[in-house]
Amino acid sequence: MAVIVHSVRLVDAGTETPDAWVRFDGALVEASGVGDTWRGGPDDEIVDGTAVAGDGAVLTPGFIDIHGHGGAGAEYDEGADAVRRARRTHRAHGTTRAVVSLVTADLDTLAGRAAMVADLVATDGDVLGSHLEGPFLDAGHKGAHDESGLIPPTPQAVDRLLAAGRGTLRQITIAPELPGALDAIRRIVASGTAVAVGHTGADAATTAAAFDAGARILTHAFNAMPPLHHRAPGPIGAATADERVTLEVIADGVHLDAEIVRIAFAAASGRIALVTDAMAAAGAPDGDYELGGLAVDVREGVARLVDSGAIAGSTLTQDAALRFAVHRAGVPLPAAVDALTSTPARAIGVDDRFGTLQPGHAADAVLLDASLAVRRVWADGAAIG
Repeated sequence: MAVIVHSVRLVDAGTETPDAWVRFDGALVEASGVGDTWRGGPDDEIVDGTAVAGDGAVLTPGFIDIHGHGGAGAEYDEGADAVRRARRTHRAHGTTRAVVSLVTADLDTLAGRAAMVADLVATDGDVLGSHLEGPFLDAGHKGAHDESGLIPPTPQAVDRLLAAGRGTLRQITIAPELPGALDAIRRIVASGTAVAVGHTGADAATTAAAFDAGARILTHAFNAMPPLHHRAPGPIGAATADERVTLEVIADGVHLDAEIVRIAFAAASGRIALVTDAMAAAGAPDGDYELGGLAVDVREGVARLVDSGAIAGSTLTQDAALRFAVHRAGVPLPAAVDALTSTPARAIGVDDRFGTLQPGHAADAVLLDASLAVRRVWADGAAIG
């Protein structure tokens, strides 16, 4: 049975098309068009976007989160059941595919968690793989990571983690000033895994060297790194200057002010990935939580480490990030949608399957009302929830 969604503003691939329709044939997008040119058969499901989401209904590709740690009270590091529980919450908010981010732990534990995610990739199609946010981080910019687990990126450590992931590691964050970091970046990139620069004290030159070695992502830009200074541009200046690099942005008003979000989109047009960095409290009440074994206090939706007060992830969902970017930071809707869809897909090398509603791609879509609240979600052509 095909699904036809019509009478929507289709926002995809940097453009907005009014009075549009999209046809899903099973798990894939089959066709799209405008006006009343769609035709349905007797067994097709016909969805009037305006009837479901009201005037100004918006249809976008499914959102892709390349950096998140949990939700619904569950932390991804806790195991497969926790991943599934958290993913159900994020799917309801439009995130049809996600990378499972794992925080710093000892090498044996982290390898076991990467292997757990590899098993999930084989059974749960919404899980794209893992992101190791550690253990190759600078202790001075560790954020909400346990310093006792931080180690340099030796060939042995890198190979151990790559082997554990069995080809499913999508991203590894590295501080490029660490001993052996540039060689590690080359080694990881050669394996097919993206490298991100983050949790770093590196200057612009060292960061640029990491990009020349193959790193292509900046982990949660502006956070856990030197600021953009007028005489020391640092990692942010190096990343915005390099057209090869995607900048992760946490658009929640806590990690970044709305004006900084606007500046990031302007400085790196087409290269912003809106990520959640969500921890267990996303979609859950305030209270006491853990992140990577560290105690976290969540008050009024803001997560901070109990011992230091450092920000410990977010309680963000990607639909909320979209609203913040558009309504608070003034980012044009097509650019903000790209930052949730095609840009993150390209950053981790899955843009051949996800991130757009062009024919032949996965039938992942989000129907939103004019205020950008989620009204319906499809993954592989099937409605969720």
